[in-house]
Amino acid sequence: MGLPVRDQMRYWGVAAVIFFVLLWALGNVLVPFLLGGAIAYFLDPVADKLERLGASRVLATAIITLVALLLFVLMALLVIPTLVNQSVQLFNTAPDLAKNFGTFLTERFPSLLDADSTLRQSLDSLAATVQERGGELVTTALSSAASLINIAVLFVIVPVVSVYLLLDWDNMVARIDELLPRDHAPTIRKLAGQIDKTLASFIRGMGTVCLILGAYYAIALMLVGLQFGLVVGFVAGLITFIPYLGALIGGALAIGLGLFQFWGDWVSLGLVAGIFIVGQVIEGNFLTPKLVGNSVGLHPVWLILALSVFGTLFGFVGMLVAVPVAAALGVVTRFAVQQYQQSLLYRGLSDHHLTDEGHVVPDRTDAD
Repeated sequence: MGLPVRDQMRYWGVAAVIFFVLLWALGNVLVPFLLGGAIAYFLDPVADKLERLGASRVLATAIITLVALLLFVLMALLVIPTLVNQSVQLFNTAPDLAKNFGTFLTERFPSLLDADSTLRQSLDSLAATVQERGGELVTTALSSAASLINIAVLFVIVPVVSVYLLLDWDNMVARIDELLPRDHAPTIRKLAGQIDKTLASFIRGMGTVCLILGAYYAIALMLVGLQFGLVVGFVAGLITFIPYLGALIGGALAIGLGLFQFWGDWVSLGLVAGIFIVGQVIEGNFLTPKLVGNSVGLHPVWLILALSVFGTLFGFVGMLVAVPVAAALGVVTRFAVQQYQQSLLYRGLSDHHLTDEGHVVPDRTDAD
């Protein structure tokens, strides 16, 4: 005889509390392991495909590791130095850009010269806020990043964790399956399969979309001649997983930089805007339908809420687990809704009748 529902809920509730407490207490320590697990999950289908082609799990893991190492070396030699250099230049020229932007506005909007105008007062207030909080924000971000992520440790631990988890992924899944409560194992397997499908569509699919669009934006903007095209493309590709946000922020940043660099050259400015329009067309009509699918199960608003809540509560590590937790909660919620719609609480007694002993049974038409 299985445990009563009340006892089951108590145990699952305690397990959830323990999970969130550990996440809060050990967040900084868990970062490299979560990153390693995410990489192993992302690459597991590649290893499975190599196994189907005849390679052993060890050989498949070795091939993936060597290819990843080669790509990392190429990135370190060709892309990362340029990205860092452009980022530093962008930060160094930011004050000049802000000054030129103010001159640009005052030339075309003379009312800004009037100290009593509402627009001038609003801009002065915004500038004072940025000046007051900007340094504090940068200092906090740098100190948080330094305490949260030790780059040297990440470069050592994350690859090692990824390789070991990728090597033992199937064994771990089988072991977890053996530990499932026998009464609920079929239901848990069904829900886990739906969660895996959602995560696979989103993480693997959207991850590939982000890489493709980030590379496209960066290369296209550099070909046009935008000074910080690589940085803009990196930022736009990084946040493409939130629909339209990557194109909006990347497009606004690119066009804003282009206004200073290409002012008067409307063809170049049009090309910069056209790059993001074409990118959105490619994403919406080709990349997302092919790589992600039409129904991922993660609504953009739900995703943004999960990232905001978990990021606020648990910091960077919370943002890492926000997507899996959001996917799991979405699947469980849909399952709970289905169970509710099949229950007497939802359907009532209209489709049932009482026996002489007072038991509720379905009508014959329902049973048929």
